[in-house]
Amino acid sequence: MNHLALGGASMDGGLYTRITGLAQHTPHGLNTLISYWTDYGLGLFAVLMLIAWWRARHGAPGAMAGALATPVVVVLAYAVNDLAKTVFDEQRPCQTLHTVTVEACPGPGDWSFPSNHSAIAAAAAVALLLGDRQLGRIAVPAAFLMAASRVWVGAHYPHDVVVGLLVGALVAWLGTPLARHAGPAVERVRATRLRPLVAAR
Repeated sequence: MNHLALGGASMDGGLYTRITGLAQHTPHGLNTLISYWTDYGLGLFAVLMLIAWWRARHGAPGAMAGALATPVVVVLAYAVNDLAKTVFDEQRPCQTLHTVTVEACPGPGDWSFPSNHSAIAAAAAVALLLGDRQLGRIAVPAAFLMAASRVWVGAHYPHDVVVGLLVGALVAWLGTPLARHAGPAVERVRATRLRPLVAAR
């Protein structure tokens, strides 16, 4: 596969350095909270997916099919996004621009474009929104916060997270409705001893 060396600094390197510079003048406690969020915040989406599955047990088979498919959609979005990383060999901005960042800079070969964290968060958020609007109202702003945190801690250029969000959202927008067509399969499972997994009673 031919690799394309993407020069991210020429796109929005100036904005990146302004954001990371602002982070250096932000109270340590706030930066610590943002670091925890950027490192562990994807766990929130896992919890929301679990809640979506539990709530879908009370719904139609199509709704359950969509809830069960949400983790699959997220993994697919990650795979698509990670494939893009192997095509666009964009160095991390903290390596190219040598700025002081909140978190340690990833090593060489850990490509920056697009952002995996952003793609995962967006895929989960859109899939949840399509299946359960209440959970989606939590997941969507959380996805934007995840993307923003990746720039704040110095791991990504702004364009990395924007494209990551778009990749994740597109995969989920296309994949989640397709998964709902598996409702008949869920209906068959509800007639077996596995019924408690896909129905409330």
